[in-house]
Amino acid sequence: MTDLTRNQELVHKALEQADGPLSAYAILDLLKGDGLRAPLQIYRALEKLVECGMAHRLESLNAWVACSHRHRPGGVAVFAICRDCGDVDEFQDGEVLERLTGRAGERRFAMDHLTVELHGLCKDCNGTGG
Repeated sequence: MTDLTRNQELVHKALEQADGPLSAYAILDLLKGDGLRAPLQIYRALEKLVECGMAHRLESLNAWVACSHRHRPGGVAVFAICRDCGDVDEFQDGEVLERLTGRAGERRFAMDHLTVELHGLCKDCNGTGG
């Protein structure tokens, strides 16, 4: 495991314990009692956690989640995001990574990260849960 600073550990723990994605300001509110006072402290911690593959930024929500898989940084993370309840399910798909990396390479595009976000209804909200 990566050596984390105290702030990084606090932010990671907050993400792991959250019921859903958290904005940087929501994390700051949660951690004010632990001495974190500035948004920059949160953003720096989040940057390191993303760099280490321990957290992901959901760009469409401007929020972060703890990584539920211990995959290598730079790998593909696929998120199914429910528009009703806000549930976020992370999974990996090697075919998606291979195909998109191949397409980017064909266009001589130097991709630095890849996050795929699927938006819709989870099984509980679309009535197929069980």
